[in-house]
Amino acid sequence: MKYSNIFSPLKVKNMTIKNRIIMPPMGTNYASQNGEINSDHIKYYEQRAKGGTGLIIVENAAVEFPLGSNGTTQLRIDHDSFMPALYKLTERMHKYGACVAMQINHSGASAVPDRIGCQPVSSSNIPSKTGGAVPRPLEKEEILNIVEKYGKAAKRVQTAGFDAVEIHAGHSYLICQFLSPIYNKRDDEFGGSIENRARFARMVIDSVRAAVGPMFPIFLRISADELLEGGNTLEDTLKILEYLNEEVDVFNVSAALNDSLQYQIDNMNLEDGWRSYMSRAVREKFNKPTITTGNIRNPEVAENILSEGHADLIGMGRGLIADPNWVLKVKNNAEDTIRKCLSCNIGCAGHRIGLNRPIRCTMNPDTINEDEYKKLRVKKQTTVVVIGGGTAGLEAACTAAEVGCTTFLFEEKPYLGGLAKEISKLPDKKRISYLPEYLIRRAEGLSNLVIYTNTKADIKAIENLKPNVIVNATGSKPLLPPIKGLLERIDKSEENIYSILGLLNNMDKFEDAKDKKVVVIGGGAVGLDVVEYFAEKKAEVSIVEMMPMLGRDLDVITKLSMMDIIEKNKVNVHTGTALVEVASDHFKVKKDEKEQNLDFDYGFVCLGMRSENPILSDLQKHFAEKDVEVINIGDSSRTRKIIDGMAEGRDVILTLEKIGSI
Repeated sequence: MKYSNIFSPLKVKNMTIKNRIIMPPMGTNYASQNGEINSDHIKYYEQRAKGGTGLIIVENAAVEFPLGSNGTTQLRIDHDSFMPALYKLTERMHKYGACVAMQINHSGASAVPDRIGCQPVSSSNIPSKTGGAVPRPLEKEEILNIVEKYGKAAKRVQTAGFDAVEIHAGHSYLICQFLSPIYNKRDDEFGGSIENRARFARMVIDSVRAAVGPMFPIFLRISADELLEGGNTLEDTLKILEYLNEEVDVFNVSAALNDSLQYQIDNMNLEDGWRSYMSRAVREKFNKPTITTGNIRNPEVAENILSEGHADLIGMGRGLIADPNWVLKVKNNAEDTIRKCLSCNIGCAGHRIGLNRPIRCTMNPDTINEDEYKKLRVKKQTTVVVIGGGTAGLEAACTAAEVGCTTFLFEEKPYLGGLAKEISKLPDKKRISYLPEYLIRRAEGLSNLVIYTNTKADIKAIENLKPNVIVNATGSKPLLPPIKGLLERIDKSEENIYSILGLLNNMDKFEDAKDKKVVVIGGGAVGLDVVEYFAEKKAEVSIVEMMPMLGRDLDVITKLSMMDIIEKNKVNVHTGTALVEVASDHFKVKKDEKEQNLDFDYGFVCLGMRSENPILSDLQKHFAEKDVEVINIGDSSRTRKIIDGMAEGRDVILTLEKIGSI
């Protein structure tokens, strides 16, 4: 077998996992308001079990409520009333041969006061993140009470039909708040030395083992390296685990704390499997199975990690959100159809942590129902014409063709993929290329989808195709306001002033940018991408933003990463500052009525994007009386994120329903 290690079983106590791919616990905000699992939530997990995943570890469930809860709709396991619905989940998972575990947790200082209605608790009075709520140190009697709650919760997990239980001891939650010297400032038997800081975790493990018996597997999730100054290093953690090793069957080796979140929920530019060395260190010292995670997208990478002894199980979290059928596709030699996660963190971490929304996915427009739309079929001959071959247009065209429409797509460029393909030219954004590559392969496999590249759509050509639906997906162009000197200088061959497209079309010119003065106007996503590119080339970079902060609309992971890059590379930041004039070698800017010149070797104006829909109004007028539905999607409707255009592309189904084709 090509991937013999991936598809070998693993026995842990009385549980046998059929392959080495696991879905680690990730919050979803899918649970009901009372903390009970519901039908949509079960269906979400069912898709991943159906797709061949060996073990699914269900997202963290609170052992105490409200003190132990985090998130807006978190699962609970603090009362017997939650067990019947959880049994329905395990029953469903087992039908597909998947093993299923549940992570149990107490959030401690990571709880939000407004949500729990009281002050959070912790080992000490140190917030779990910069700017977080100040917690109250737990009394000894309270600690013992929480230990008992972990045991009761684990027994519920076992009784509800789960195959294993995972104790969360990382990621800035309560047990981690005792283990980490960043948080634990106690001077009693629960603080100070490594042995004392490990005491609470040791008691929890013992409480869980007493509750579930000797043959029920116990997993322990840890932040092996906290990746913060003053925090536990990998070497420290290996010493801590000497006190925790007994009765733990599998170590789930993760990393980071809240203030280093971009290394916990991996940023896009981190390599596949980048933290597997941590797992190997734990595995070699304790001779127990370990799980590693970290941007693992390709089966070759997973197979190598296993064959080289870095880990025994591969945790693929966001990858299985993007494609729940990853395992079956690898097993059936259909790797080229995998929707590989971009690590964009927009619909998963960005929705859940930053916006308190249920998770979504850029690559996968329906994380709950997956490909059920493909069961639909048009009831009558229906022709769909799509204008624009970016990601939104490709998704619309593929979806329409997949339900039986005769579909035509016009793209005036010689290639497909739109802005996503362009942005992926930036080294740290190369994963974005996964999306257009996947969509193009998908399109190429549809015989009823005809694509015209190098072809500008016009009304006559469209009318000749006798469309029932026209999808306008013509994207966006850089926003260039009428600032003095801008329009006559930007992207001109004799000037050194560029838009984002000017950068992407002249990458060779900027290969050696060390010590060059670079000034970027615009502190949104695009401007920060340019800053990242040149900061890592050791240019002398400045960024100008009219608003009081940078990256206002970024997801939480990307923003943390960008701010870290700015700090480490000493980027000069000018917020509350407006561009007033563009010269050939400097920008004139104004702050608080004071003007100054910012000199540059290369200047970039990245003030966002504007919708580009050159023939939309003509289409609407021409086809208004012809019983043709004209819809406008993606950036050509309103400039937003790729995830929004992808969702609108899939929603062509709703238009087909509206006109009675489905």
